Amino acid sequence: MTDTTDRTDAAPSARAAELAALFPALHAPQHWAWGRYDAQFSTELPPDGLVTNIHLVGFADGGVVLCRDDRDHWFLPGGTREQDETVADCLRRELREEAGARLLGEPAWLGAHRCHTDDPTPYRPWQPHPEKAWLWGWAEVALDSAPTNPSDGEQVVEVRALPAAEAQRLLVDSHEAWWGELIGLAVELRRRAELG
Repeated sequence: MTDTTDRTDAAPSARAAELAALFPALHAPQHWAWGRYDAQFSTELPPDGLVTNIHLVGFADGGVVLCRDDRDHWFLPGGTREQDETVADCLRRELREEAGARLLGEPAWLGAHRCHTDDPTPYRPWQPHPEKAWLWGWAEVALDSAPTNPSDGEQVVEVRALPAAEAQRLLVDSHEAWWGELIGLAVELRRRAELG
């Protein structure tokens, strides 16, 4: 995994502090009750072996790609890495399964949530435990097919490219405030990348 985040305008620690101040909910310590995880976001990328989940802020048709499942929850495409699957292969597979999308270039990594659980066993036997990481990125994508909706995944009923502010609102309504800030971080780093 290559760190493709923008580090040209400041030293990494100053840049990290700046982004933490801009997106405080995202950088605050969290507890994910559904998995009994204590999670902490950082723009510092984790070792590849800790990454169990990969999600993407995809930009298409002038908007941010969101998926809606049959429970009426909006979410960013991505999911759980399979045994021996690379980060790149997982991202490509999850984009096709959940959004009917394909990458138009290399993803830029935003950072990751480093997670620790007190569950006695890992979610899947091959995953690292009790530490793991959820990797977040952004990339340009094309919505060029229907989601494949495998039977063991979320059942996606709608995929839309929405203005960033609307995508942020929908994610905050379905989840927590930090999800909106995750999109904000992607928009900001994409803007910086475009400025060069």
